[in-house]
Amino acid sequence: MSVRRLLAIGFIFCCSAVAWFVLGGSVVHRTGGSEDAITPEVAGLWGDRQAQPPPTLSYSVEQPVSEEISEQRDDRTVTRTVTRRQLVSFPVPLASSRVLADLSLDHRRKGLLWYDTYTVDFAATYRAAVPEVPAGGELVLRFDFPSSHGLYDDFSLRLDGVEAEAIDDLSQGIVLRRPAEAGDEVEVEVAYRSRGLDTWRYLLGAGSISETRDFDLVVTTDFDAVDFPAGTLSPTSRERTADGWRLGWHFGRLVSGEDLGVDLPNLLNPGPLTARITFFAPVSLLFFLTVFVVLGALRRVDLHPANYFFLSAAFFAFHLLLAYLVDHIDLHVAFLVAALVSLSLVGSYLRLVPGARGAVAPALASQAVFLVLFSYAFFFQGYTGLTVTLGAIATLAVLMRLTAATDWGEVFARRSQVA
Repeated sequence: MSVRRLLAIGFIFCCSAVAWFVLGGSVVHRTGGSEDAITPEVAGLWGDRQAQPPPTLSYSVEQPVSEEISEQRDDRTVTRTVTRRQLVSFPVPLASSRVLADLSLDHRRKGLLWYDTYTVDFAATYRAAVPEVPAGGELVLRFDFPSSHGLYDDFSLRLDGVEAEAIDDLSQGIVLRRPAEAGDEVEVEVAYRSRGLDTWRYLLGAGSISETRDFDLVVTTDFDAVDFPAGTLSPTSRERTADGWRLGWHFGRLVSGEDLGVDLPNLLNPGPLTARITFFAPVSLLFFLTVFVVLGALRRVDLHPANYFFLSAAFFAFHLLLAYLVDHIDLHVAFLVAALVSLSLVGSYLRLVPGARGAVAPALASQAVFLVLFSYAFFFQGYTGLTVTLGAIATLAVLMRLTAATDWGEVFARRSQVA
């Protein structure tokens, strides 16, 4: 193997790397463009991320308020006291909260992305007691929806058994009123079925530190891979069910600014995964070319740089086919088809190259490891780096063992004489 041929192979490798970066950039652009356009569409058709706040109770009463007003008269200041009636609100804290949420996962695919959509059955009962307040006022209940663009089936809101009237604007919530006196006990019941996207949250403090008393939230899921959004509290109890989990948050008296929630599991997104595999492709080709050059030198298989060009093109065909197959068929099926096509291109090509028949088996084995296995490692998040590292170390060990007794000076001298 002459230095000139090594430089030619290096040039082919650099050109292939540029091609892969261009292809990977196009996949990223397609994925990002579709995400920006499709995510609002999915949220509009199915539902957006939901964050359910608790209802708020207050006691409103008109009270006389006196204030001093200063006026200027005949070069002197006259102060007089004016009394007027003003509406004053007293907060009515929730004494207990019993909340149930049943989450059913339903993944939906749009373009190159999977969206973790879900259905939620929500039911809650709240109790409170009116504190010592002036007489003659009324109790005011305000309930806000988790999303102003959602769908709420079988919706029911009751204040002490009295059903809420028709709703005009979801973004404004619902306000109910009734006469009340100090010491009155209040019960609020709310239930609905809705649909959401990505995460479901229950807001305790709505961004501020608040106190919650006698709180009990139970979330049941029909999926196993349960995670929790950043900035939320972990459940205090977990119980395995036949389909998923029963998660509980139970607090006697909690002071916190954090919320509660569940992050639904994501499927492998074809777009981002294909982009990562494509950007990693130069590393796979580098391993393959290294092994092939070394074995070719040992077995006296002298390939022309043009042959290495076509082998690199067969590698590129895998990623090119995968990038456009994932638009139309299942990701795993697309990966299998692309791998078989690339392997068949390399195997059938080397069988026709003069003097390269003995290199067919090592080439296919190397391609299966460095292209197929390394690329498939991206399907297992968290194990990709370990897989590539172990494969690289194993390759190094094999090459070191095969070439330990090789006189490289003689090999290169022989190749130079042949050239």
